[in-house]
Amino acid sequence: MSSRLYLLLLSALTTLAAGTLSAKRPNIILIMSDDMGYSDLGCYGSEIQTPTLDSLAANGLRYTQFYNTSRCCPTRASLVTGLYAHQAGIGHMMTDRGGASFAGDLNNRCVTIAEVLKTAGYSTYMAGKWHLTPLLPTKENPSKHNWPLQRGFDKFFGTIHGAGSFFDPNSLTSGNEFIVPKDGFFYTDAISDTAVDYIQNHTGENPYFIYVSYTAAHWPLHALPEDIEKYKGRYSGGWDELRKERYQRMIDMGLIDRRWKLSDRYPSIPWEEAENKPFHERCMEVYAAQIDNMDQGIGRIVEALKEKDQFDNTLILFLQDNGGVAEAHGLGRTYRAPEGGEELKPMGENEFQRDMVPAYTRDGLPVKVGFGIMPGPADTYIGYAQNWGNASNTPFRMFKHWSHEGGISSPLIAHWPKGIAAKGEYRRHLTHLIDIMATCVDVAEASYPKRFKGTGIHPLEGVSLTPSFHNKTLDRDTLYWEHEGNRAIRVGKMKLVSRAYRHPLELDVIPHLSPGQWRLYDMEKDRSETNDLAPEYPGLVYRLAEQWTAWAERVGALPRPERKSRHPLMR
Repeated sequence: MSSRLYLLLLSALTTLAAGTLSAKRPNIILIMSDDMGYSDLGCYGSEIQTPTLDSLAANGLRYTQFYNTSRCCPTRASLVTGLYAHQAGIGHMMTDRGGASFAGDLNNRCVTIAEVLKTAGYSTYMAGKWHLTPLLPTKENPSKHNWPLQRGFDKFFGTIHGAGSFFDPNSLTSGNEFIVPKDGFFYTDAISDTAVDYIQNHTGENPYFIYVSYTAAHWPLHALPEDIEKYKGRYSGGWDELRKERYQRMIDMGLIDRRWKLSDRYPSIPWEEAENKPFHERCMEVYAAQIDNMDQGIGRIVEALKEKDQFDNTLILFLQDNGGVAEAHGLGRTYRAPEGGEELKPMGENEFQRDMVPAYTRDGLPVKVGFGIMPGPADTYIGYAQNWGNASNTPFRMFKHWSHEGGISSPLIAHWPKGIAAKGEYRRHLTHLIDIMATCVDVAEASYPKRFKGTGIHPLEGVSLTPSFHNKTLDRDTLYWEHEGNRAIRVGKMKLVSRAYRHPLELDVIPHLSPGQWRLYDMEKDRSETNDLAPEYPGLVYRLAEQWTAWAERVGALPRPERKSRHPLMR
């Protein structure tokens, strides 16, 4: 055989082998929602209609102890890199608070899932919220170094910024360019339909990775009229009744342990004493409609996979970026026309939206905020606030921002018929965002680099979840948290947690949550954190606190930057 013929044969066999390998490796679709609580999906105890996600859970796995970082930017940083957020440069949000860990911009000591999977032959697509860089480029500052296409994605449609109108989103982008939405635009639908388009138009035998990052159900409370109508009158019983309903449903489902008490209402406003009940009902109706619409879109993604005969060999992962919120956005202000002769004009049809809260809608309506403004339409900008957030986090304590269970607990649904034989089972494994990268690398048969583009990369912090797909143990028993001085460590069943000093969202003082003080809870008996064991086990508190401090110093969570810091860490 001639050397040329041999090389041609070897090339053909290599190509065939690569094609066979690609056929075995799954597509991966990573879906994340925004600002939702642990109990907001039907399959996690909710009354909200989420039939698609419920079906994925019924035919896959539901994880009961999956954790996020309690806030949008750090969660996204941790999710896409497999590191603790401080290691990726986003220990807080998109502002430079001083030091490498709090720079507020994704650094070059990490790689994204897209960057790693691309080296393994995957096509990489993204639709939705990025929120991993502070930059909104201008003529004076044109840098886009940390936009999705510069961090491993082949295609991108979504928003660079973290929040905005669902009808006219802030920083709406296609590829590397800002764009203006067309008439009839609704962001949740646009994200879903873009993911469908990626599936339908993917060519070649290689697998693909799609990151679907919804902004539902982040404020503002924007939803389509037909979705809102489904929930008309559903929340007339109020938040207290809703928490009781969900709590009992979660117990009946076997999702939570009946030993876990329903945490105290927070803040302490009984539904009977609530002012303007129709307004509060409307807030929750619109919030439910946001989630409902997202689930409809995920349904279209599932149908697209089935039409392409790819559903069985696609790993679908669904999770949430933090717990339900205490942010009463827009409720403390009322709309006021501009004064002093200043003329504010609606945006033109070719102007992209830079402001998170615009003064006017694109068609000229003044945007209204304030308690009592009925949310839903494009000319309103309202959040659903603490009382409903407390219900979203049933049965847990506290909210987004905090390291208590209400802030850091997330559903995780895993569905992959060719890789997960179990159907409808719970997984009680201790799991975290940092495990998603490791899982994707594992199932994609990729290699996580030690160096990338000439720079040393932090080693992975997470572990692959694939053993848990088959109900085998994972090689870990410890996790850590730090955000805004809120901090926690969990080792096995024991969790040590502390809230930050004088957090701006706290409306009243809860005596058993005094600032800066460590509290100890047994997660097997008391995951709702109602029985502090710290006085009984001071030695354990000391050891866990020392272990947390060592971790915090290793990943850069300590020392916290003094400059611009409003929440000093009590040590």
